[in-house]
Amino acid sequence: MNIAEFQKRLQDNILVFDGGFGTELYRRNFFVNTSYDELSLTSPQVVTSIHQAYVEAGAEVLTTNTYNANSAALQQFGIADLTEKINHAAIAAARKAAAGHPEILIAGSMGPAVKERRSAVAEQCRYLISGGADIVIFESISRMEELETALTALTDDRTAAVISFVLSAEAQLADGSSWEAVLQRLQSAAVPPAALGLNCGTGPETTLAALEKIIRQTPYPLIVQPGSGVPKNVDNRFMQMTTPEYFTTYSMRYLNLGARGLGGCCGITPEHISDMVRSLKPLAAGAAKNIPVIEVKEQEELPPVPLEKKSSLAAKLAQGKFVRLVELTPPKGFDLTATVEKAKICAAAGIDAINIPDGPRASCRVSQIITAIEIQEKAGIETVVHCCARDRNLISLQSMILGCMAKKLQNILFITGDPPKLGDYPFSSGVFDVDAIGMVKLQSRLNRGIDAGGQLLGNGVQTAITAGVGADPNAIDMEREYRRLDEKIEAGAEFIITQPVFDPPTLLNFIQKLRRKHDIPVIAGVWPFASYRNALFMKNEVPGVVVPDWIMTAMENAGDKDAQREEGIRIARKILDEISPEINGVATSAPFGNVNTALSLLSFHGKRK
Repeated sequence: MNIAEFQKRLQDNILVFDGGFGTELYRRNFFVNTSYDELSLTSPQVVTSIHQAYVEAGAEVLTTNTYNANSAALQQFGIADLTEKINHAAIAAARKAAAGHPEILIAGSMGPAVKERRSAVAEQCRYLISGGADIVIFESISRMEELETALTALTDDRTAAVISFVLSAEAQLADGSSWEAVLQRLQSAAVPPAALGLNCGTGPETTLAALEKIIRQTPYPLIVQPGSGVPKNVDNRFMQMTTPEYFTTYSMRYLNLGARGLGGCCGITPEHISDMVRSLKPLAAGAAKNIPVIEVKEQEELPPVPLEKKSSLAAKLAQGKFVRLVELTPPKGFDLTATVEKAKICAAAGIDAINIPDGPRASCRVSQIITAIEIQEKAGIETVVHCCARDRNLISLQSMILGCMAKKLQNILFITGDPPKLGDYPFSSGVFDVDAIGMVKLQSRLNRGIDAGGQLLGNGVQTAITAGVGADPNAIDMEREYRRLDEKIEAGAEFIITQPVFDPPTLLNFIQKLRRKHDIPVIAGVWPFASYRNALFMKNEVPGVVVPDWIMTAMENAGDKDAQREEGIRIARKILDEISPEINGVATSAPFGNVNTALSLLSFHGKRK
């Protein structure tokens, strides 16, 4: 496969690589005094079985068992004369596992090598190509000397190559070389790589920190394959943090940053890859889909209902009034009595609407639609119904919107949703027919009386739904966040609710840049912490939430639980005081269902200047 073909494969869809190989061999009782590379000759059935496990997990690239299969490295076992046979046998073992899967690529693996072994690495590269590898991958490059060895081996641009690096959190090689120095050297390469990668390292967290620093300046597609890393000290216990769910969570962040290939390295198993594929492949596919363009006769389209006539909340936003929302999560059971009572308390306090999430954190709860109907009819307060793409196909999404209109649930927040693996039901499948952008486009059509198939809803029939979208001012890749917001607004979004913000300058910078192009109401997420442990959970476990160190220190030093709750409210009020002149409203939560905590914050009346 040449460079252009491989880059197109990366461009068209996320490419899933496999995980660690040495780890799997060790788990099968081959100890470290064995030449793992020779096992492709002596135990090919074992090598093939590991590849097959990765195929079953969903890997689309199988990396050969040839990390140290160059003559210089094999010499210590006295088998340098078998170098060509070992490399060819390794490719054959991988190819056998991929039988019946023509889409799977075989990547010939080569480990790092110093200057004295350059000829041996160049020889191995030739053997891998002659043996039928689709691509070659130079792994774990941590020094400029090793990069030179890899570039020396690249003499044929007919086979695509990946050069993968081990970087520190500061995006430096082990010899202190910067990423800028790496890119500068690659500019003068006789044969350039098709893609670059990050692999191994001290775990997913370090890899994420490095990716954040290099993604914007790297002109090559990036493939991210972290290792499981070293155990962390948690309350004086050393724990291996990289469970499949932990690995998947970080893989989602790599994807959101712009990685085009995802996989793992040392310590990452087929179980990790399976979980990643289950969660991220549908998410990536949904983002790539779109509502098809269907021609509609101009006279058939109805003009949308003006914002101020859609709902009470919409009218307040249209008039520039400051709105206040409280989030109430539907219960896990089906008794809505307590939820309705909390909504009544909010209504009596003058809250404008109740936010109702849709299966937050991929959990199973009573329908947010039923919850909203009960609240609006029994508590007399409007709702903002969340709708995520995870659980519904395009037909079901449209039916849900029409049902909302039938019951006068006329404020909907469209979100893409968390992959199922991040919740309590990892065996569940995500749908993701479309993402949030596609859902807003669908809503925009329905507001004009046209369904997703270009059919009329009826003579003069149209929805009057106020379409909201989420935004993350803390996003790692803000360029991507602004680009997606542009698309959401162009699709017809009418208001924004942000992720919880705990650093006012971050939100103010976000709004300032957004308003250079769009005049759209922004409702800021401001959540009071109920305790120090609550703050710790939000900081460490909730993707997209950034909690500054000063807040963590203040919460930790606050005193007992009641004092911590009061400190959480005080901090939230301070944040709201600083941002209120620039926002159109505030959306807060009722931590652990305590609406009094939320109302203690919202009794503070932020006003726009």
